[in-house]
Amino acid sequence: MDIGALNVRIIFQKSTSVSDEVGNYTLHWEDYFSCYATISNGNGGETEKAAVTEKESLSFTVRYCKKAADINTTQYRIFFNGKAYNIKSMDNMGFKKKSLKFRGERERA
Repeated sequence: MDIGALNVRIIFQKSTSVSDEVGNYTLHWEDYFSCYATISNGNGGETEKAAVTEKESLSFTVRYCKKAADINTTQYRIFFNGKAYNIKSMDNMGFKKKSLKFRGERERA
């Protein structure tokens, strides 16, 4: 792994359920940890529903660490360049414990 390519700071955020005084639950995102990553373009695709919308996806490669290895696709997201990306998949890169690759899709505003 080329350490010099890890040149962009990203933030992993974790979701927690917060209850209000009436008992309604809402998701609250809080920073889990921050690290440097290599970012590459993912496969930008289109989906058809009522209208055609374009999805922006990126791949984030980070150095292996215990905190990054504990991340899953349901409770975490990546915050980069002022935008949130839902984690769609995680690649352990051959289980060598050197790097992890996350594929993220930009959240719709």
